[in-house]
Amino acid sequence: MHQVRRVVHASRFTHHVFAMPLDIDEAIKQFIREHRVARLATSGADCHPAVIPICYEFDGGHIYTPIDEKPKSVEAGLLKRVRNIKANPAVALVVDDYSEDWGKLVYVLISGTAEIISPSDDASEHARAVELLREKYSQYRVMALDERPIIKITPTRIKRWAPAEKGDQE
Repeated sequence: MHQVRRVVHASRFTHHVFAMPLDIDEAIKQFIREHRVARLATSGADCHPAVIPICYEFDGGHIYTPIDEKPKSVEAGLLKRVRNIKANPAVALVVDDYSEDWGKLVYVLISGTAEIISPSDDASEHARAVELLREKYSQYRVMALDERPIIKITPTRIKRWAPAEKGDQE
């Protein structure tokens, strides 16, 4: 079985959290939107990676994931992912399909920059992110997301991998 790797777009970002907007293929946008769980990888000043599953929403340009009300061992600002993002905004996100038929395996790897947004920072963007998350996940409709921080991820590179389809020439 022939395997193909596709790089959709690669762009550079500055040392700051400013990122070039990506021109993301519609099929990849749909793949990201249709999924309900992804894995978020962060790394702090100590360079130790941390990976957690997240619920998220993708608006075509940014990915939003809340610091929701599920039980946490520490307050929102002290969570490892929040501390890591504040120390190092570079993150990675994997959205994937697993199958026992390995001919059906697919993943999208999103590299990007993350920032923590709160209702007091940018009320309109935060409110829009809350609305999108509540539309996708009914569980969020009863949580006070409008009062909690949200992680905003700006993709800087997206790679999709899937086994080659018949007739695929790359």
